[in-house]
Amino acid sequence: MGIENLTPAEGSTKNRKRVGRGQASGTGKTASRGQKGQKARSGNKRKRNFEGGQMQLAKRLPKIGFSTSNIKPYVINVEKIKAVAELGEITMETIRGVHKIAASVSKVKLVGATAKDLASKIKDDNVTTTGK
Repeated sequence: MGIENLTPAEGSTKNRKRVGRGQASGTGKTASRGQKGQKARSGNKRKRNFEGGQMQLAKRLPKIGFSTSNIKPYVINVEKIKAVAELGEITMETIRGVHKIAASVSKVKLVGATAKDLASKIKDDNVTTTGK
């Protein structure tokens, strides 16, 4: 059995209906579009959720939920948590060793008056400080 010998199951496919091919075909003249009206016209196109002027269902329902792709960093004030400021090398692992952080936290920002001085100790791209 080769791929060239495959055929669809009996009765699973139908020939497409050829409309507008004369009155004798049974689908001529109006070509199964009925009489007049917007859907009978050529070039008929309505918006996907158009409901004849009635307010669309999508607009009648309340808006819920929001998902942002912007990940905000976990903020640590080095004046309040002195153990972070006293670290020799600042990485995510060393911060987790001295301060309890959730496993889902991927970025940390150090803030406070002395945070700028810690910039030289940071060895991880996921840890930043304030400073301009």
